[in-house]
Amino acid sequence: MTVMMSHVLEQDVLVVTVHDDPGIGRRAALLADISDLVEGLLPASVVIVLDEAATTEATVGVVLRAHRLCDRLGLVMSVATHSAPARRLLDEANAETGGIRLIIHARADIAIATATALTTAA
Repeated sequence: MTVMMSHVLEQDVLVVTVHDDPGIGRRAALLADISDLVEGLLPASVVIVLDEAATTEATVGVVLRAHRLCDRLGLVMSVATHSAPARRLLDEANAETGGIRLIIHARADIAIATATALTTAA
């Protein structure tokens, strides 16, 4: 089994990189891993980066559930993916939510820099 995700905490920004498609069978485990990190570290903000292999509907569903968790905790969350279809799915789902909007980026470096700047400014 391959590693589904990795993470790093940089200047109070939790950066989670999802490497693989969790599929239906492993998406609950991926969500639990992300939730444990967010609740355990309580960062100022969260960035989820989707590698190309992880730009699937199952992963998008996990990201949206993680966003709901961050919203409940009052945390700003952003996601970065090169995949235009995944960004569209996230944007469409984001339009239907209340609370803190999910910030969607095409590049991980921009997402991380923006989150870091927001955290530093706060």
